[in-house]
Amino acid sequence: MPIYKDIAYTLIRSHRRKTASIYIERDGSVTVRVPDNLADTEIAALIEGKRYWIHKHLTEWRELNAAQVAREYVNGEGFLYLGRSYRLQWVAEQAAPLQLKGDHFLLRRDPQTQANPEEAFRAFYREQAHAQIPERVARYAPAFGVPPPEVHIMDLGHRWASANAAAADGQGRLNFHWRCMMAPLIALDYIVSHELAHPRVPDHSPAFWSELDKVLPDYPERQRWLREHGAGMAL
Repeated sequence: MPIYKDIAYTLIRSHRRKTASIYIERDGSVTVRVPDNLADTEIAALIEGKRYWIHKHLTEWRELNAAQVAREYVNGEGFLYLGRSYRLQWVAEQAAPLQLKGDHFLLRRDPQTQANPEEAFRAFYREQAHAQIPERVARYAPAFGVPPPEVHIMDLGHRWASANAAAADGQGRLNFHWRCMMAPLIALDYIVSHELAHPRVPDHSPAFWSELDKVLPDYPERQRWLREHGAGMAL
């Protein structure tokens, strides 16, 4: 991992990229995405120019993640779904390993789920994401002037979502982390709209935020919710 002064970062070069951008990822790492032909001296100048911004956002990340939730799979523990916390209750028998009923997540007590309860939750979130996220994408895509892309649900590590390069022409696919289903709809729709805005503007320049503002004028509040509560959206 390259280091510029006191900033360690991951460098990603792409021949499709026209501009350089710096991201603070969900895990607190720094990613620098640049065109293939950008010189090392220009990358250093870019980071130097953004040093204050990088340190400011890393400090915010550390403060927000200081209260990260460590959940236990015991009766009464809270687990998120669409922004609401539901209490876990182990049950003796039911058809599915995990069901949401009323105010509770009901988790079947059998050797498999007891050995790996996280997988039952991951399967639940994936199923809900497959059912609901394509619908949200189809709802917002016309507002951005693009046809609804393919939607794939996967584990994206520290990212909420991503778009492949083919999406730049309005086609291709969007990838979403199954953890998105822990967020309330206001935050989920921000994640969806953020990705749908990228075919119009691939970077995070003022033009990108202007495109997003046309569809979601309150996007700063939605973005703020995700930044402040994202650390708690974990198993």
